[in-house]
Amino acid sequence: MTYRPFLAITMGDSAGIGPEVVAKTLIDESIYGKCIPFVIGNAEAMSAAFKLIGSNVSVKKITSIQNIEASSDKIDVLDEGNLDFSKIDYGQISAESGKASVDWILKAGELAASGQVQAISTAPINKEACNLAGHKDIGHMEIFQNQTGVSQVATMLMTGTLRVVHLTTHRSLRIACDYVTRDNVLAKISLTNDHFKKWGFTSPRIGVAALNPHASDGGLLGDEEHVQIAPAVEDARSMGIDVTGPIPADTVFNQNIDGMYDVCIAMYHDQGHIPIKVHDWKRSVSVNLGLPFIRTSVDHGTAFDIAGKGIADHISMMESINTAVSLVSDGKLPGI
Repeated sequence: MTYRPFLAITMGDSAGIGPEVVAKTLIDESIYGKCIPFVIGNAEAMSAAFKLIGSNVSVKKITSIQNIEASSDKIDVLDEGNLDFSKIDYGQISAESGKASVDWILKAGELAASGQVQAISTAPINKEACNLAGHKDIGHMEIFQNQTGVSQVATMLMTGTLRVVHLTTHRSLRIACDYVTRDNVLAKISLTNDHFKKWGFTSPRIGVAALNPHASDGGLLGDEEHVQIAPAVEDARSMGIDVTGPIPADTVFNQNIDGMYDVCIAMYHDQGHIPIKVHDWKRSVSVNLGLPFIRTSVDHGTAFDIAGKGIADHISMMESINTAVSLVSDGKLPGI
């Protein structure tokens, strides 16, 4: 019998497209041959999502994962009764929905850390709603990092063979530049190398992006390349890591697509997100490095502008689940 890992799917913000993309994904029967999926969220919100997409699939409200049946005809929803969905309006930011979405993330982390589930795939949360609810951690990775107490984490976006690990994510650009230090860059190179070896790459080829235009043009446009990034790359090489950089950001991602590198390291959020989303946004997935469990995610937000309309694309959610299952079952990234 094929091994099927338990997969927790957090529903995301109930006012956004999270429930819809989860519903569209879970009506695909192929999912159930790969894993035992269940939703952590609100049963009423998921029922509404299935009605929204014209599906007759029903929802089974459970209070323990021991009650999971994993059927494409009746979706298991672990509902802790922490949200009154009748008070939620699609497309509207609310503290109630924000608080519930974080509660579901923490429950997933608890189950994964204790080994009761083998992976987590997350639907999008709304950072403003979470902040209104009093949560200062503004992303899944930060929430899980705080919950588990790990020191070194990173977000990697991937679509096809373009894979980008981020030095920083949820920082303003002004502050993100301060994080470009020799120690921080070396730590991300090492973390990336370790994970890619674990994921099936014998000697990962890593390309490191520059911070400044043209990799600073020999210091004319900044000195971070010479003072911080290049020394970190040399440190990594002395450790036996196959790494190149700093490489101008308008070059390194195309080189990755062409097969020169297995993964790139971007210096800040948009530097890494833009090439991924331009290359193939629909199939892009987020994967966390450094957490004590596997967590993948859709690579899009709550899309309040189209929430409740039944037109959201679920391909990223599907790819997120496929990636999580591959990492659990094969120990490798998809396609390796």
